[in-house]
Amino acid sequence: MTARPEFEFVTIAACQNTVRKACPQVATNIPGVVALRDSERPGEVVTMTPEAWADFTNAIKAGEFDLSA
Repeated sequence: MTARPEFEFVTIAACQNTVRKACPQVATNIPGVVALRDSERPGEVVTMTPEAWADFTNAIKAGEFDLSA
């Protein structure tokens, strides 16, 4: 069994100075991997390639996942 890498998660800037509970956290310290988790569920980690992360963040910026629409 392969040991799970030790991700170094950081909380997104929008959550760092507030009292929000569930905040997205991202880790990019493992080469070739971007890890994402919810601060309230730290054991549930989603990983993707940096290319998939770029596609995902570009789609967010373009409003593709706008829940208010």
